[in-house]
Amino acid sequence: MKVIVGLGNPGIHYRWNRHNIGFLVVDRLAEISHVLISHKRFNALYGTGKIDSQEVVFVKPMTFMNRSGEAVEKALRFFSVGVKDLVVIHDDLDLPFGRLRFKRRGGDGGHQGVRSIIESLGENIFLRLKVGIGRPPKGIDPAEYVLASFDEIERPYLNEMISVAAQSISVALLEGPEAAMNRFQKKINLPFQSP
Repeated sequence: MKVIVGLGNPGIHYRWNRHNIGFLVVDRLAEISHVLISHKRFNALYGTGKIDSQEVVFVKPMTFMNRSGEAVEKALRFFSVGVKDLVVIHDDLDLPFGRLRFKRRGGDGGHQGVRSIIESLGENIFLRLKVGIGRPPKGIDPAEYVLASFDEIERPYLNEMISVAAQSISVALLEGPEAAMNRFQKKINLPFQSP
């Protein structure tokens, strides 16, 4: 069994914020897998199902970003799943909008949700899918930028980005992260970015 966690902030106000890309990708994965993320437990919403033959639990912590680790730790304990079977999907400022990158181990890269998970679990060996949201324009505070909604230039490409990220998770589970990286690491083809 794999526990797939999308990071974000609860509440309609935050739904389309850049910081909530993890929630959006997990919702798309659940939709594709015909799973309802409707159960409430361990300060999270979750749903269980399968991606192909792989049993999965989709989890959306409802603790707000900087306390995500509390819900993740409880979910792993509840389902008796080890840290190596945890997959975390989150936004990344250092990747251009639309670029995906898988990573196992390492630090939190300044991401408060990832930091909370590492602190709660005491380990960093879980697989992460970083979804690029790009750097803020000059003069914009990164904290404000991640809590703002995707802009009018990005919005037409958001659905494709979410779908590609969801597909990449499926491939990572079934064929391994390396296969997923080879297939999906390139960014979405955007006319406003150089190749």
